[in-house]
Amino acid sequence: MNTSTAPVRVHSRSLPVLALLALAMTGFICIMTETLPAGLLPQIGSGLGISPSLAGQMVTAYALGSLVAAIPLTLATRGWRRRRVLLMTIIGFLVFNSITALSSNYALTLVARFMAGMSAGLAWSLLAGYARRMVAGHQQGQAMALAMVGTPIALSLGVPLGTWLGTWLGWRSVFWIMSAMTVVLIVWVLAKVPDFPGQATHERMPLRNVFFTRGVRPVLATVIAWMLAHNILYTYIAPFVAQAGLLESLDVVLLTFGLAALAGIWVTGRLVDRHLRSSVLVSLATFGLVSVLFGAFATVPQIVYAGVAIWGLTFGGAATLLQTALADTAGEGADAALSMNVVAWNGAIAGAGVLGGVLLNNFGARSFPWALVLLSLVALAIAWRARRHGFAPGARAAAAPHIGH
Repeated sequence: MNTSTAPVRVHSRSLPVLALLALAMTGFICIMTETLPAGLLPQIGSGLGISPSLAGQMVTAYALGSLVAAIPLTLATRGWRRRRVLLMTIIGFLVFNSITALSSNYALTLVARFMAGMSAGLAWSLLAGYARRMVAGHQQGQAMALAMVGTPIALSLGVPLGTWLGTWLGWRSVFWIMSAMTVVLIVWVLAKVPDFPGQATHERMPLRNVFFTRGVRPVLATVIAWMLAHNILYTYIAPFVAQAGLLESLDVVLLTFGLAALAGIWVTGRLVDRHLRSSVLVSLATFGLVSVLFGAFATVPQIVYAGVAIWGLTFGGAATLLQTALADTAGEGADAALSMNVVAWNGAIAGAGVLGGVLLNNFGARSFPWALVLLSLVALAIAWRARRHGFAPGARAAAAPHIGH
């Protein structure tokens, strides 16, 4: 029996909900730690004696940490017991969020943010595989959907709440609250999350072999195209909705997106194990159609709200669908492949910021939908062609017999 892909599992028919929610809480802290400064730039700038634009580099430093660290840290820790690695990432958030809360030195703050990003890079490459190993093969899609639920909750509810608390209590207090949450999470993980062995030396696939495994590159290419499209619109949602006179209602627009994304995660959890391929294709095709709608009716508030809701529904399950497809395709190299996913995902976020800025400066927000249409079609074409390897038809448990056996 392979110790890395067939560990002792929970044999109950029900999902290990508390253990999976601990992973979801880890994802929630990752997203909250990353995005909190964006809503508190004036307060942070005032507290550190810097401009808001310099304060914004706290987000950049975090993203760079994730990009730089995801692959090497994942490879370096493949042989470690899984709960030890998970706790290491959580303790990283505790330490570096606490330093951020205490620091009055801008350079030290940036270093702390970079190191927190490194923790996040390792965490994101770990969570999906960890969730899969807790359950039987036919439950893996549902388990991943539950483990990923922290992301839309953080984006839809956590960030606005953090911004409000930062305005009320001060930005440093919010980072202290994040540190307190990580202490609770450490106890939670120790009490409820099962431990699994790492990979033995002879089981570890070289990174190059993982990358050239058939199907891995099409899935990663789909990630890049889809996330570029999504993040162009999400990053520059304010100027886009301003066309419909909704700038003052931006919080409601984002809440609409977040709630729809939560619904999307629930729907995906029901479909992913039997209909992964069709779920990916339908999500991308629907997002493309919504983008056309945005292009034609960007000034109509009702259309924008409806489109945002549908967009959120199609995006909510994206992480579950893409990571499931990647892990199934990579097999023994799943952890390394998922670390590549972290790089692809964060690279797309950074690229969307640049590409969206170029579009906004040269053509205005009205150009966004047509860029989204093009990128959606590219992602759809790649996923469609990856029928044999990457996004195979049929029940995914049958397509991935190495999982759980």
